[in-house]
Amino acid sequence: MRKLLIWLVMLIIIISLVSTFGSIGCRATKNKIAFVSDRDGKWEIYIMNIDGSDQKRITDNASFEWGPHFSPDGSKIAFVSDRDDDLEIYIMNIDGSNQERLTFNESNDMIGSFSN
Repeated sequence: MRKLLIWLVMLIIIISLVSTFGSIGCRATKNKIAFVSDRDGKWEIYIMNIDGSDQKRITDNASFEWGPHFSPDGSKIAFVSDRDDDLEIYIMNIDGSNQERLTFNESNDMIGSFSN
């Protein structure tokens, strides 16, 4: 029941954010685009070249991942995941390595973004 409630809250937030800001599932840096897809049956983060070539999944687990944001230098991606039973902010290298949880609490944390 808790998972269903989390999904419902996330859906409401996503709908309101998309209506306010446009797409929140795709971000670009100088030569790469990070995006979210459920093409494998799970919401995962992918990266590709700006021409659409070389698409690679960079997260792979049973949880819901979304909202990828590149660091100003393009070397890291901040994202949101529910892999620990609530929404938390994580960071990883652009190849998906070194995934690290940044927030630790029982509340839902979302929309992590870097400042310039």
